[in-house]
Amino acid sequence: MDFMQFVDIILHVDKSLGFLIKEYGSLIYIVLFLIVFCETGLVVLPFLPGDTLLFIGGAFCASGEMNIWALMGLLIIAATTGNTLNYWIGSLIGHKVYTHDYRWLDKKALQKTHAFYEHHGGKTIILSRFVPIVRTFAPFVAGVSEMTFSKFQFFNITGALIWVVGLVSAGYFFGNIPVIRDHLSTIVLIGVGAAVVPVALGGLWKFYKKMRSA
Repeated sequence: MDFMQFVDIILHVDKSLGFLIKEYGSLIYIVLFLIVFCETGLVVLPFLPGDTLLFIGGAFCASGEMNIWALMGLLIIAATTGNTLNYWIGSLIGHKVYTHDYRWLDKKALQKTHAFYEHHGGKTIILSRFVPIVRTFAPFVAGVSEMTFSKFQFFNITGALIWVVGLVSAGYFFGNIPVIRDHLSTIVLIGVGAAVVPVALGGLWKFYKKMRSA
């Protein structure tokens, strides 16, 4: 297997997980740990698989090819430490990201995440776990925005627990149902929308009341 083939397998690990388990055995836990850690910890790697990886991993746990408790534990640690690294990088670089032109940084994704962060504050760290791209940039923006470390870690750990346990468990119980497996991204986005819309409506109602009183 050459390097490009390996990269292609990693980028589509949700589809090649069965092959990787047969090829690497118990080392697959390390492979999945590194993928989740890099996707959440490095803003240059937002394209790595996230939601589908957790869901498919749960499905393979149901078939007995992996241990669900070991998988959940390692991926919670990976998601938490990855976000923490991303936060520190954001804190280190600071507000220069908005004035300097960094080739390795997707400015559009950064601005999109910043706007989301401005509307939803700390809850962004939790909600963003279920939104590709935004998931990678949210902890970075939190660091840039100087969110206190203790507050960040509260939302970080809470989000990691909900994301990993929720999607791995969903994969464990429903991963072998074709219609759910094939439309996972849509289902996740609908779920996030159901959580975000009430918050957004509440914010609009408060804004309307302030305008009316003014």
